[in-house]
This record gives sequence, C-alpha cells and structure tokens, in this order.
Amino acid sequence: MAKFMHEIRDPIHNFIRLDSSERKVLDSRPFQRLRYIHQLGLTYLVYPGATHRRFEHSLGVMELAGRIYDIITNPANIIHDSVKDVVPIRNPYELQYWRLVLRMAALCHDLGHLPFSHAAEKELLPKGWNHERLTLEIIRSDEMKSIWDDIGVKSEDVAKLAIGQNNYRDAIFNDWEAILSEIITGNSFGVDRMDYLLRDSHHAGVAYGNFDHYRLIDTIRILPKEEDGSMEPVLGIEEGGLHSAEALLLARYFMFTQLYFHSVRRIYDIHLKDFLKEWLSSEYFHTALKDHLELTDNEILTELFRAARDKNLKGHNSARRIVDREHFKLLYQRNPKDIEKNPDAAKAIFEAAGEKFGEENMRIDRYKQSSKGHEFPVLTDDERIVSSLELSETLKHVPIVAVDYVFISPELYDDAKIWKKQNLESIITLKEEKKS
Repeated sequence: MAKFMHEIRDPIHNFIRLDSSERKVLDSRPFQRLRYIHQLGLTYLVYPGATHRRFEHSLGVMELAGRIYDIITNPANIIHDSVKDVVPIRNPYELQYWRLVLRMAALCHDLGHLPFSHAAEKELLPKGWNHERLTLEIIRSDEMKSIWDDIGVKSEDVAKLAIGQNNYRDAIFNDWEAILSEIITGNSFGVDRMDYLLRDSHHAGVAYGNFDHYRLIDTIRILPKEEDGSMEPVLGIEEGGLHSAEALLLARYFMFTQLYFHSVRRIYDIHLKDFLKEWLSSEYFHTALKDHLELTDNEILTELFRAARDKNLKGHNSARRIVDREHFKLLYQRNPKDIEKNPDAAKAIFEAAGEKFGEENMRIDRYKQSSKGHEFPVLTDDERIVSSLELSETLKHVPIVAVDYVFISPELYDDAKIWKKQNLESIITLKEEKKS
C-alpha cells in the first residue's frame, strides 16, 4: 500500500513531513540537485562540520513556513479588524491551497543557487542575473510545470512567494501574497533566515545562531503597521515574543561576525572566485537551465583538484591555494580608531600595499550590512500596535556588521607585517589629506 505521508529525519526540526503530492517536487531533478550544493561554500575548510547542503536547508524552510502559516491563519490569532478581510478564513479550499503554495515556494526558494552557493554569484553571472532569477526560471520551466499541474497549483503563485517582492518586481502582489512571501523572505521573521541561523550554527558547532524559534513562531501575527490600520498589513508579533525576536536579530549579528565573515572563510571564497573566473570559458556561469542544472559542487571540485596539480591548467594558482591550504593571510582588518581618521583606511592600506608588494599579491574584502529588519509592529498586552523600536532598546542598538579585510600572499606576509607597522599611520593620514 502506497504511503501518503512521508517523514524525513532532521537534526534541527526532528521530523519534516510531506504528503505524496509534495514529494513529487522533492523528487524532481532541480530539487535533488541541491543535495550537491554546500550551504556555506568552503566554510568546512575552517569549520569541519559545516558540510550541510541546500537540500536539507530548503526542507527546513518549508517546515517552518507551514508552522507559521498555521499560526497566522488560526481565527483565534486574527485579532485586528483591518486584517480579517486579508486572510481567506471563510474559504477552507483557498486556505488549504495557499498553504500548499507557500510550502512549495519555501521548498523551491533556493533552486537557482550556483555551485558553492553565494561564493561567486555577483561577479560570475551576466548582468541582470542572480540566483533569484534562476530560481524563477526553474519554477516556470516545462519540467516543473508538469509537476505543478499534477499537484494542482499555479507556477506563478509559487514563483511570487519564493522570490518575493524585492526580487520579482514585474509581478503585482496583493496584501495576502505579500504577507505569504514575507514568511519566506522577510527581513524580520523570514523562515529562510530562521532555518539557516539554526542549521548553520548546529553544523558549524557554534552556539551563536541559537534562539527560541518555538516561542517566536507562536507569537507571530498579521498586524497593521499603524494602530489605525490605514497601512498594509505585515508580519509582527505579540509582545510576549519580543525577547525571542531580539534573540533572532542578535543571533544574525553574531553569526555574521563570528562565522559568515570569518577571515579565513572569506579568503577561501575569494580564491574560489579567482579560480572560477579563469576556469569558466565565458567568464560567467551559463544561465541556460540545462547547463545550470548539470553543474554542482562536485564538478567544480573535480576541476579544482585537477588544476591544483597541473600548473598548465587555468586557475592553477588559485586552486593550489585552496587545496594545499596556502591561502592569503590577513594583513589588515577594520579598526575603529583607523576609521575615525579615515573611513577608507582599508582601501588606503590595500592600495599602498599593492604598490609595495604587487597588486597580484593582494586581495581586499569589504562589506557593510544594512540595518533592515529591526522595525516591525508589536501587539502589546493592552492590545495596542506599537513599533518594535519603541519597545526594545536592544533592537535600537543591534550593531551593523561592517568588515574590511586586506589579505596578502603568505610568502610576503612577514615582510608586509613589518612594513604595515612602520607605515600604517602615515598611509591612512596621507590618503585622507589627499581627499580633503
């Protein structure tokens, strides 16, 4: 007898359950490809346990999306009058339809990722392309359309929720669709973020990404942005979940500073990007779906190891740096005192070191995070709508992640350290004086 419900063991969520129609998406070629795409690129070279893949992350995102949907559509949790007409609670079929669409959108939200996930996406896709656009093309493809038709959902509905308003600007979202897409992609309570923080923390063996997601999910509500309900509804929380929300946003900050932007992890990504630039025949990854679906981490690693052992192959030097663990070393990193004197201190050091030791021996990595996601509506215990920033001093002061790294070839590192010590102040000051 065929089994209707299917259970998948998961280290984060214990069991993830799918019915037989949903499993058709799980068993599809585009989704099975995610078994061979590392969630955190080459991070396992620094944190050996971080070998998990996009496959299990996507399952976790689907599981959490279903949990939130059940909470926010529970009539007992639809409190504010302005929200009651948004949720189709009077139509059981429509409620069930959108639950299925949401879960499938969550399952498919990462289908477009390149090998090693984010490591080289910005520089190695043609202009106008990113992994969201590739995801959109896959969801709309003939291969997936037959599955959508079979399980009874519209591919466009799945695509809109999976990609979200920020990345699918050609589509018009009504309030209900905007809320559902926010469940997946939202800056405050997006389940993509919830799962990757919990999962990456678990596999890397660090505690920074942990927070009480059970309590947070139980308190999520659809709320108007303002007390009078004049603005479109969004996801917010009841006041009892505020500390869990604070913990989520602090967890994100700590994971970025301690894991995602670990300096050695970042330089491995840079070496990988340098290798791919040389190895790719057209300097870009192919965007044709046939080519995209045939390329995984496995193919890249095979070519990487070949190039590392043969100096005549393209990308040999970058491949060797990865395989033989001879990565560039950190020469300089952001320092508050330097920033006070010169906001572009890292760039000044990079340029001066390039003149001294050769540009080919230097790499720079700069990143500054936006502060989005800290403001959302909170339903207080006396049933008023208040901004999270009015209630939480913690959320007002979550630091922004800012990273400036300057790397140098290990063969030159010792000499460069002495040079930096002798010249740091004059370089920073000189560059600032030239600007003014």
